[in-house]
Amino acid sequence: MLRVFQRASRLVAPAARTFSSEAANSKLVIAEVDDKTGYATVTLNRPPVNSLNLELLKAISQTLDDLQNNKSRGMILTSSSNTVFSAGLDIMEMYKPNQDRLRDFWSTLQDVWFKLYGSPFPTAAAINGHAPAGGCLLSLCCEYRVMCPNYTIGLNETQLGIVAPTWFQASLRNTISRRESELALTLGKMYTTDEALKVGMIDEVAENKEKALEQATNFLNRFRKISPMARAMTKQALRSKDIVELEDNRSQDIDLFVYAVNQPAVQKGLEVYLESLKKKAQK
Repeated sequence: MLRVFQRASRLVAPAARTFSSEAANSKLVIAEVDDKTGYATVTLNRPPVNSLNLELLKAISQTLDDLQNNKSRGMILTSSSNTVFSAGLDIMEMYKPNQDRLRDFWSTLQDVWFKLYGSPFPTAAAINGHAPAGGCLLSLCCEYRVMCPNYTIGLNETQLGIVAPTWFQASLRNTISRRESELALTLGKMYTTDEALKVGMIDEVAENKEKALEQATNFLNRFRKISPMARAMTKQALRSKDIVELEDNRSQDIDLFVYAVNQPAVQKGLEVYLESLKKKAQK
């Protein structure tokens, strides 16, 4: 509980305005703050599908730092793509990897999860495209999800022969029932927008991105008369078990990831998957 208090105690009365960000300047992440509401719209901008490579993850991490340092009133996460929210982790970070970069890659993903899942400011995801694996994880970290029709979302790692880490699993269990989480994770199930709404993986459906952003803003507005400190401490207390578990096992989690990725069977699986993508692109 002490760690939760220390994180929340950094939050004071919000006074968000526009901010200058190295991450925003990189163009991998576009961060815009509405002066009227104080809410930041954070747009993933790594075409064509916002694959989460090391550079994009570092840009997201820096943006989250900037928002907290500027006492953000709230954040909406979305995508510049018309069809993909985020395709998940960049396979090229794991295929025949440089070992130092591989460790940095996973450590930075952990950082993003810590900062987004445990953020003191309220968060919403406007999911305007497909969101498999890591894309799904980013949205699950947020407190509210609105999704456009005819897309899919889910933690589909088992379909690729990969085990979703415990903190991925915790993010899903925090969102839907434990029974549904077990089925979703073991099957590597991808849910349609309507299916995701039915099981509670998303909160609402929006007809387009503009409406999704509007509905996300409406969600953030619900906290305008709530004490930011009380809201942050309550959220972080509810999520503290998951956060502390990874904090206490962070090095082991990196070691396990590096060990798994370097297994010949996993490398072969990644090679086969990349070949299938090349064949699709040639058609």
